[in-house]
Amino acid sequence: MVVMLAFLAAETEPFGVQGVSFVVRFLFWLVLIGAAAVSVVAGFLFVHRKAALQGGFLRDALIAVAIAALFVPLFWGLLSLLHLQGGEAMPDFTRALKYGAVFSTGIVVVRRGLPALDSVLVPPGDAPQPRLHRRLPDDFTGRVLRLTVRDHFVDVVTTDGTFTVRSRFADAIDEMEPVVGHCTHRSHWVARDAIESVERAGGKIHLRLVNGDRVPVSRKYRPGLEKAGLV
Repeated sequence: MVVMLAFLAAETEPFGVQGVSFVVRFLFWLVLIGAAAVSVVAGFLFVHRKAALQGGFLRDALIAVAIAALFVPLFWGLLSLLHLQGGEAMPDFTRALKYGAVFSTGIVVVRRGLPALDSVLVPPGDAPQPRLHRRLPDDFTGRVLRLTVRDHFVDVVTTDGTFTVRSRFADAIDEMEPVVGHCTHRSHWVARDAIESVERAGGKIHLRLVNGDRVPVSRKYRPGLEKAGLV
């Protein structure tokens, strides 16, 4: 796939640089794609290891900065070699910085649209635990299956039992990042990997979880679950 992308990209004049052969253009794109991939994986790993408890916008910003910090110097170096090969003056570093900012921001946007990307880029042993785990017992080593709100409290149902924490429901859900999950009802949130099957009876839908719990699906949240391919 990488070779094919590099081959197709080599048909163009990369970043307006002329006077270079097809072989040079092909090698440029091949190395650039590799550098981009390394920057993305290394950036994700660095943030997950050094700032695992950060969430939301701050984590996205840290990931973007980490990727850009790795990618921009590599990109500028490759672009400089390409300019020299084409007999052109050295490129302005700010040019590489702009492309790097667009690239790293694009990766973060893709990550937001595909939360499961984290599990692909980060090895299981390096994956950060949800911030909600800090509210659970220190010796907790299981995984959260679902959340259910009760007044000002949230029941955290896990593979190790149920724990009750004082929290707003929205805050508890936010603290489950990076675990992928869905609200099925105004009072229920479930982890995607905890869903075992879908049960339909009398026009009502319930999700059966791996621990045997049945969680109701309301009309409000049904379209979103259908779009996600869960019901």
